[in-house]
Amino acid sequence: MANYEKKLIVEPGTKVTLKDFDPGSHGGHESHKAALLDIQKSLEKMDRLQYAMYAQNRHSFLIVLQGLDTAGKDGVIRHVLTGINPQGCKVTRFNQPTAQELAHDFLWRVHPHVPGKGEVAIFNRSHYEDLLVPRVHKLVPKKRWAERYDLINDFERLLVEENDTTILKFFLHLSKEEQLLRFKQRLDDPARNWKISEADYTERRYWDEYTKAYEELLHKTSTKHAPWFIIPSDHKWFRDLTISEIITGTLEGLDMRVPPATVDLTEIRRKYHEASAEEKASKRKSAA
Repeated sequence: MANYEKKLIVEPGTKVTLKDFDPGSHGGHESHKAALLDIQKSLEKMDRLQYAMYAQNRHSFLIVLQGLDTAGKDGVIRHVLTGINPQGCKVTRFNQPTAQELAHDFLWRVHPHVPGKGEVAIFNRSHYEDLLVPRVHKLVPKKRWAERYDLINDFERLLVEENDTTILKFFLHLSKEEQLLRFKQRLDDPARNWKISEADYTERRYWDEYTKAYEELLHKTSTKHAPWFIIPSDHKWFRDLTISEIITGTLEGLDMRVPPATVDLTEIRRKYHEASAEEKASKRKSAA
């Protein structure tokens, strides 16, 4: 198994130039079919590990998905995170802030959605939208959005130190050519027409500005306690493979264990056998 965690991580303090990262990379696998077994193995591991997390009720896990339109945030949630028990998982999508949200600090709307003990939380877009969009569209002065790098780093450190939260942040790196191809697929497939938005093409005009914003964001907010990973995303199956392996590898590193029973098992077994005997006696009586 390739060590994608080591290969794709943005080490703290690293200057990032996205053109140096190939969004069409597919590692050592040549096709989805060739990668399918590894993806399935990771999903099975993820299921077992998340079960242990939920049962142990000590750790929490936050997955942040960021990327331009069509990069595959929904796809990751649908294909990679399907193995997670919904009982211990929640997904939050951060759209344009409401009037109420804008009346508070930019992290006010985020904090209620972070994971509790034993939970996995997935952010489809995130608090980083409140840094990217104001910068690209010049909605606030530079001084204001620039201050948010440190505020976000402090916020994420708080989650790690106060709630044993493990944070993984994935930037889904898509080429401009692949984005246009996916726009065409949305037009050609009636089942995908609902995804079409006027904003798709409006935001595409800001490609270079978003690229610069992401480069600085990755540089300033990839930390030891909350690292970023640059995920090549032109091949959907490779995107799924790398993210699933990074998540399972990180979960394995937490060394979680299903906790022992908190009751007297001898007494519980006695009660079980008693109830079983009563059930059998009831059935015999009904059959007589």
